[in-house]
Amino acid sequence: MTITVKFFSLIREAVDTEQLTLEMSDRLSTVEALKNELSLRGEIWKEALSHPNLIQAINQRVVFQEEGIKDGDEVAFFPPMTGG
Repeated sequence: MTITVKFFSLIREAVDTEQLTLEMSDRLSTVEALKNELSLRGEIWKEALSHPNLIQAINQRVVFQEEGIKDGDEVAFFPPMTGG
């Protein structure tokens, strides 16, 4: 049982990672739990994932960090988009 985690734009650049495949576990039951787990990889990860306007999506649908994660999901993190 796995999930795919993708990072975009400034988040991808900060953590120097485009995509991860992680084993699904009970401790990774929400987006918030996933962010906490990834933040343990170091200060750069913690800083990149703690941005107050960070956008997170599950299966290409923007969600709140309390959203549940299940086997096979794709979770994505990206900074707020700007337009002009």
